[in-house]
Amino acid sequence: MAARRVERSEELGRSFVQPSHAERPTQPYDISSTGEIGSTDEPAFKPTHDPLPESPVNTKTNAAPRLASIDAYRGLVMVLLAFNGFGILDASRNFPNSEGWQTAGWLFDHVAWRGCSLWDMIQPSFMFLVGVSIPWSLASQKANGVTPAQGWLRAVARSALLIVLGIFLISNNKPTTDFSFMNVLTQIGMGYLVVYAIAQSPSPLAPFVATGILLGYGMLFAFWPVGTPEEAAMLGLPADRQQLPGFAAHWNQHLNPAASFDRWFLNFFPREAPFVFNRGGYQTLNFIPSIATMLLGLAAGQSIKETPGAFPVAIRLVLGGVVIALLGWMLDVFGICPMVKRIWTPSWTLWSGGLCLSILGLFHFLTEAAQRRWLVWPLVIAGMNSIVLYVLYMLLRPWMAATWERHLGAKVFLVAGASLAPILQACAVGLSFWLFVWWLARQKVFIRL
Repeated sequence: MAARRVERSEELGRSFVQPSHAERPTQPYDISSTGEIGSTDEPAFKPTHDPLPESPVNTKTNAAPRLASIDAYRGLVMVLLAFNGFGILDASRNFPNSEGWQTAGWLFDHVAWRGCSLWDMIQPSFMFLVGVSIPWSLASQKANGVTPAQGWLRAVARSALLIVLGIFLISNNKPTTDFSFMNVLTQIGMGYLVVYAIAQSPSPLAPFVATGILLGYGMLFAFWPVGTPEEAAMLGLPADRQQLPGFAAHWNQHLNPAASFDRWFLNFFPREAPFVFNRGGYQTLNFIPSIATMLLGLAAGQSIKETPGAFPVAIRLVLGGVVIALLGWMLDVFGICPMVKRIWTPSWTLWSGGLCLSILGLFHFLTEAAQRRWLVWPLVIAGMNSIVLYVLYMLLRPWMAATWERHLGAKVFLVAGASLAPILQACAVGLSFWLFVWWLARQKVFIRL
């Protein structure tokens, strides 16, 4: 159990903290003093989707209005993270004989290797939404007179900041800097410049480049020699980690080209011991197929921005997502390429990217076509300061849980019994973080990288 907890931390840093005592909208939306989303002739704020404005706090007054659908989807991801999956995974361990609890826990955990759970969709959603936001970033730069050279300088700075911040956050509670590049922020940072470059093209290159990336990356694995079970055991493969048979064995953990690359690349950095394998099987080269995920988001963002009418856009996103997800699923079930999130296989890229498209389409229908933005108001609040929530989640969860116990008593999370304590703790910590970003929104403060 301890080993599985560590490998989840390598990607997003989640675990139950033990108690310390032993399309364009027709009108922009704004956040009113009552906390509701509504139309206004003069919006209370007009931040852009540019994740790196000139200053950390976005105060531009001539930026394009936000789309509630994008903020709501981003907010859904952040709420799941900030609330640590509502503590369901940790609580499920207290009910080992309950099929319902075990199913719920599975949804909020990463699958061992092949397949997909709800929690596995967190990282692709992050990356997909980065691509979706780029058209608004470019429009904002143009509206504010940013030259191409200045735009590239910002993009390079953004890429570097994401990589540095990812390493900083993943090194929290480590004795030395952890020079690993599997965290979602570092993965975005390494691929961002490619996506930014393609976004400059007047023609729709994103789908073609994404297809080329997936074909090339898939062929690299397909032609790589298949490792043996003995090699896997020598490299520390967990006993419960499935080894895929037949052609799918080209994508086995620790025995693939991305794993071999890391055994060479990561040992250039200072480490306490030579790098041999990543416990969870995550690899640095995942950023290459992840570019395809961001490019799919870029294509979606361009479609939303250029296609009139919210309803047709929503339908196109949902149906297109279903088709792409089915393609990824078929690659898996027909034995062409297994669906493995930990090494971002082409089938996983298509499956998760298609789901992301459909989810965005559903939010777009709800907020832009049906104009029911008030239904997702809590998610929009979380989505507008997503980087703040992510940093709070990565750094301050233990401190916040201890703060609740300090002021409300050591047994504050035990009022419903020890078995449900993880749920109460996760919800209390997540609510504290959400209230902070709600307060930031009330102050019209929106922090970007």
